[in-house]
Amino acid sequence: MSLKARITEDMKTAMKAKDTARLNAIRLLIAAIKQKEVDERTELDDTATVAVIEKLTKQRKDSVTQYEAAGRQELADAEKFEISVLAAYLPEKMNSAETAAAVAAAVAETGAKGPADMGKLMAVLKPRLAGKADMAEVSKLVKAALAG
Repeated sequence: MSLKARITEDMKTAMKAKDTARLNAIRLLIAAIKQKEVDERTELDDTATVAVIEKLTKQRKDSVTQYEAAGRQELADAEKFEISVLAAYLPEKMNSAETAAAVAAAVAETGAKGPADMGKLMAVLKPRLAGKADMAEVSKLVKAALAG
C-alpha cells in the first residue's frame, strides 16, 4: 500500500471514529499533497510525499516555538498533536551511528577527497537518507569527513 493510500485510509478511519482533531490533521496533509501535485502537475510518489510531510512537520515545530514564546500553550499543544499525527507517516529515523556509516560508505563510493566534493557527496546521500536522517546532521558529518 502506498503512503498516500495509507493516509486516505486513516482519514476514513478517523471520520468513522469521529476523531475530529486527527481528521483535521490528516485533511491538512492531504490538502498539502494535492497542492504539491497540482503545482508540479505530477503524481507524488512515497519519497515526495515524505518530503511534504517533513515540510509540514518543520512548520509545526516552528509554530510550537513561537506559540510557547508568546505564552499560547493551547495553540502549541494543538500543533504538537498535529506533529504526532504527521510523524506516524514518516519512515523510522536512523541513529547517528547508522548515519555516520552511510556517510562513510558514500565517501568511499564516490572517492570524495576534500570540501570541493561536498556537493557531489550530498547529491548521492540526499536520495538515500531523505526522511530517514536529519539532513543538517548529515551535512555536518560530511563536512567533518571531508575536512580530513
